[in-house]
Formats: sequence, C-alpha cells, structure tokens
Amino acid sequence: MKAFRILGRNIRDSFKSVFRNFSLSLASISCITITLMVVAVSIVLSFNVTNFTKIVERDVTIVAFLDVDITEEEREKVYDQIIVLDNIEPSNVEFIDKMDISEEMMESSDVFNSIMSEWTREESPIQDTYQIKVTDINLINKTAEEIKDIKNVDIVKYGEGMVEQLVSVFDVIRKVTFGIVIALIIVTAFLIANTIKITIMSRKREIEIMRLVGASNINIKIPFIFEGLILGMFGSIIPIVVTLYGYTALYDHFGGQLFTNFIKLVEPTPFIYLTSLGLLLIGMIVGMFGSSRAVKKYLKI
Repeated sequence: MKAFRILGRNIRDSFKSVFRNFSLSLASISCITITLMVVAVSIVLSFNVTNFTKIVERDVTIVAFLDVDITEEEREKVYDQIIVLDNIEPSNVEFIDKMDISEEMMESSDVFNSIMSEWTREESPIQDTYQIKVTDINLINKTAEEIKDIKNVDIVKYGEGMVEQLVSVFDVIRKVTFGIVIALIIVTAFLIANTIKITIMSRKREIEIMRLVGASNINIKIPFIFEGLILGMFGSIIPIVVTLYGYTALYDHFGGQLFTNFIKLVEPTPFIYLTSLGLLLIGMIVGMFGSSRAVKKYLKI
C-alpha cells in the first residue's frame, strides 16, 4: 500500500509540475507533437507501400500452356505434378479451358469472333492452360523451370525478367521505408530528449533543494521520469487524432485505392488503432527516456 501511495504522489506531483512549468512543458509537448506527426506519416506511407508490393507479388501468375492435343487424363496428371511442388498450394492452381479462352477472345473483338466462331475443340489451335500463383515470389523462376519440365507442358510464361526486377525494386522499397521509419523514431527520440533536457536544466535549483532536504537519487528521478511520460502522452494526442480521423477520411475519400484498383490502401481497421498505440508508446517511452537521461547525465545525480 505504501508503494502505491508513493507512486500516486509521484504521478500527482508530476502533473502539477507539468502545469506549473507550463511554457517549458508546452515547448516539449509541441516538439513531441511535430516529430510524432512526421513519424505517423512515415508509418502510414511505409505500410501502404508494403501493402502495395504484397498485392503485386500476390497477383504475379505463372501460365503453363499445355500441349494442343493433350487428353483429359494427361491434363490431370499435369495437375497432380504441379500441386506437389514446394512453392505451390493446390488452391492457387486454376485450370482454364481453351474453349473458355476462345469465348473471351471472341467477346473482346469482332475480328476474333469472325475467325474463331466456327472452330471446334479439335480444330482450335489455342492451348489449355494452368494459371498458378506461387507462395514465395522470390522462387518463381525455380518453380517455373520445374513446371516446364513436366510432361505435356508446352510453354511456361510469367513475365520473366520483369518479375525479377519488380521483386528487386520492391525489396529495396521495403527496406528503405522501414529504415526511414526507424531513423525518424531515433531522430524523434533525440529531439524530444534534448527538449526535455532544457526543461530539466531550467529546474536545476529545484533539484538541488530536493537533494539538500535528503531526497535520494531515485526519489528525485522518478517524478521527472513520470513527467516525461506525461509530456509524451500529451504530445501524442494530436498525432493519434490525425491518424484516427485523417487516415479514415483519406481511405473513404479515395474509396480504398489510389488512382487505380491496382493500388489499394491498407484498410483503416485495425491499422489506425495499432498505429495510434505505437505513437502513444513511442511518445511515452521517449519522454521517459529523455527525462531519465537528462537528470542522470546533465545534473550529475
């Protein structure tokens, strides 16, 4: 019970100190708010870029063209050999009958319709296909080569060359965006810590009085650590509100996509809540870290 009373008193004193030194507290809160806003924007951009790259990777498809004169039994054997490959799930393998392909082509063009409308299955030079989505796009070339080696598979296409370049570019983008977010969090920590150091330095006399009346180092540090936590909480309020309402409004305004159906935004729920929680934790932890470091290092406690 005594520990809880001491904790409650420290929290109460920290709140009083924040409002008693309002101008300095406001400077710290403003610094935290601005830097966390930048971090919030970076997180939103990072996750949406990652989401876009995942969608692109997920939609990359291997098309296996079967022999023109393949029988139904041979086609089933091809399917059985495809689904046992390491990088393929059975649910990601779809058979497309050549007559269905012919119908789509005829619907898309009067010229095709005129030429192909009289073709029977036996006369059609179009090939049945299996459309396959891989589990790991980084292994798509290896998987395509394995499919090509299967008997009765004539040609395998997946946009070779371009796909490898896309994978490489997306990998760089993911690493860069992740690095930017980490770098901004580190910069935020230093900015907030330095702002809080100035706040604590201006109260050096207050700390000296606490030491003169016999307060221990830990008793001096704890109120300032809680004060840093409170400043971090207050500083994260605006970035959290902007994230919650701003991103939802952005998502609704663009209908969940940017420019085309190809570029889809991350759905607000639970993304905005996780991001908001992250911003709150960053603000609180960095505020506590900044206060603790300032008291220990600059006031020689």
